[in-house]
Amino acid sequence: MRNILKIIQIAKPLHWLIILIGFLILVQSAIELVAPILTKYIVDDIVAEISGKHGNAEHLALLVAISFGAGIVGIIFASISNRLGDHLAGELRKFLTEKFYDKVLALPQSYFDSEISGKIVNQLNRGIVTIQGLLNSWTNFILPLFLQSIFTIFVMARFNAAIAFFTFLLFPIYMALSYVSAKKWGVREVEKNAIEDYTRGRITEVISNIKLVKSFSNETGEYKTVSSNLVKLNQIYAQQSKAFHIYDFVRNLSLQVILLIVNVIVFYSAFVGKMTIGDMVLILTLFTQARRPLFAMSFILSNIQTAESGSKEFFEILELPSSENYTRSEKLVKLKDPTIEFRKVSFKYEKSEMVLQDVSFLIKNREKVALVGHSGVGKSTIVNLILKFYEPTSGDISLKGQRYKNLTHNFIRNNIALVFQENELFSSTIYENVAYGNLKATKEAVIEALRKANAWDFVKKLPKGIESEVGERGVRLSGGQKQRIQVARAILKDSPILILDEATSSLDAKSEREVQNALENLMKNRLVIIIAHRFSTIQNVDKILVIDQGKIVDSGDPRSLAKKSGIYSDLLKYQIEGNRKLLQKFEIY
Repeated sequence: MRNILKIIQIAKPLHWLIILIGFLILVQSAIELVAPILTKYIVDDIVAEISGKHGNAEHLALLVAISFGAGIVGIIFASISNRLGDHLAGELRKFLTEKFYDKVLALPQSYFDSEISGKIVNQLNRGIVTIQGLLNSWTNFILPLFLQSIFTIFVMARFNAAIAFFTFLLFPIYMALSYVSAKKWGVREVEKNAIEDYTRGRITEVISNIKLVKSFSNETGEYKTVSSNLVKLNQIYAQQSKAFHIYDFVRNLSLQVILLIVNVIVFYSAFVGKMTIGDMVLILTLFTQARRPLFAMSFILSNIQTAESGSKEFFEILELPSSENYTRSEKLVKLKDPTIEFRKVSFKYEKSEMVLQDVSFLIKNREKVALVGHSGVGKSTIVNLILKFYEPTSGDISLKGQRYKNLTHNFIRNNIALVFQENELFSSTIYENVAYGNLKATKEAVIEALRKANAWDFVKKLPKGIESEVGERGVRLSGGQKQRIQVARAILKDSPILILDEATSSLDAKSEREVQNALENLMKNRLVIIIAHRFSTIQNVDKILVIDQGKIVDSGDPRSLAKKSGIYSDLLKYQIEGNRKLLQKFEIY
């Protein structure tokens, strides 16, 4: 019940609704007992009339009318409480989804580096579905039945204490057996959830990388992986089902034994005249009413355990420490003449060796700087630190003289535009993808940004122009077109700092030239940081920082670095030599 109590605890805005529903259910449960109690007096009046003791017809009619009226009132209260229960479930789903999404948006980048997106979404869905299902059951079914049972036992005790005792005895027996059964179910449910999370995550990955799967003809392997996991899920479910039905048999057996005892007491008492026929009808009706929740007891506790295990990861994510506060109210301004400085910055990821060691450099206003080095030496890590995706292990970073530690994530990122190596686009329209750089931008501003990015010529030829949908990750556009959409988005953001993360590395020569022209428009009057392996794209930068094994081992302008021995000149020679061999092969050099 720990996670369920957490739900009640964090859902403070809904407490008033929970209290109101509880009150309505309490009244409804009490009204439900009116009809059985009046039935006793109706039966006694009828028996009195039959046996010649002159029953009261007017009294009988009044009892029937009251019973009918109580039934109508009970239906009204039930309908209202059920409707409010559904409303509560919907509001709770909204509240918990917003709570989860808010937490995910505020988590550090390191969390997403180690998790699969499909797994995160599955944990959200499972947590919400199981919690909402449990709440619906409680408000519309479980709580009313239990309150009725409690009231029923009190009424039974008024007529026969022994029968009330045996009826009450059913509850601890049922609850003990159901608790053990549900606990065993819940343990296996955690195993199922882990397998299901991996399976759903894998399916999401396969769908997003379907070209890779098909190009390597690995459909069979992927199918077998998922199928094998589904078999494991069914095996665990079979074990759960077996244990459930064994305990269910013992539960039902205990019910039959106590039912026999109650019947013997009731029938014997009526037979010897210690109980009227009305009393007998009332007690049998009340016993039937009291045991109704018992039939659902296993379902109830299984529901609770499913919600407990289903919401386990949900609450684990909610309890993770947030590293960012994106909702903070602050005045976001674009800096004029920004500078970026690293002072003896070192950094390491969790469970890794040191990635950067004592890195120091200064990038001046409107300076264009390239980060060069072999793969895996720390270039992307420097960019991640500049974007404040991570905090340095030691050392300081400053933006125009202000320490990063004193600046918010929003303030820093508001001053930086980024063009990714990968085509980071949403599956929505071109307009929405470009306007993502400035959500307040007009349609005219978006078109102007597309023009500056050399993208308007192809966009206006699309069937719906800027309202054309690009598909998941821009699948309906070519590589060059996708990159130019990214450039337009960065132009629209109009930040004083620009980061180009291998923005042309995956393009052919023609597309690279088109994107490069667009980038030249974007780079004007900005501080620019470029990560590039194609040296043809960085020949006009002001400075190159050469990085090796997490350290800056050299720096200078492209011409001076090309003339001196070192990593930069070696990498440059490899590229030139490769191009020369290609030209010689086709006899055009």
